[in-house]
Amino acid sequence: MIKKEEVYKIGLFNKPHGIHGELLFTFTDDIFDRVDCDYLVCLLDGIFVPFFIEEYRFRSDSTALVKLDGVNTSERARRFTNVEVYFPVKYAGEANPDKPAWNFFVGFTMREIHAGDLGEIIDIDDTTVNVLFVVKLGEKELLVPAQEEFIVEIDQMHKAITVDLPEGLLSLDTPAADDKL
Repeated sequence: MIKKEEVYKIGLFNKPHGIHGELLFTFTDDIFDRVDCDYLVCLLDGIFVPFFIEEYRFRSDSTALVKLDGVNTSERARRFTNVEVYFPVKYAGEANPDKPAWNFFVGFTMREIHAGDLGEIIDIDDTTVNVLFVVKLGEKELLVPAQEEFIVEIDQMHKAITVDLPEGLLSLDTPAADDKL
């Protein structure tokens, strides 16, 4: 049985495409194309189920058409409409180090070596060239640069990432004493 901590979400099957069982796949991470892994994991009725990829082709930088082994008709493909797609954590380490799979860290606790626990990484903001971790800090969201040089340790077993952030980065949105007057 596949456990939640063994996979991380990379996208969603939207709808069938054509009559031969292809699925439109919207993804946030193209790791399935960058590592040698033959399958994707789908969340069906609360259970993580692996499906072998027969073939796929990209339509854009965030969508692909995917053909799963054993899904040969549009009727069978319809069962995958709006199904979440996950990728096995054990293959994430094989990804090209020049393009880290930042979505892998969603759900991890972020610790800063000087400030301690910052909170849970709830999202990745990759809308700009500088990718950011979105960290839930109490009622606020903290944006932390996703830079490899800031990462000190990754503890996959405990889903924790330890960072060493530049001095002052955590207090950027805290008003200075002069601003309070």
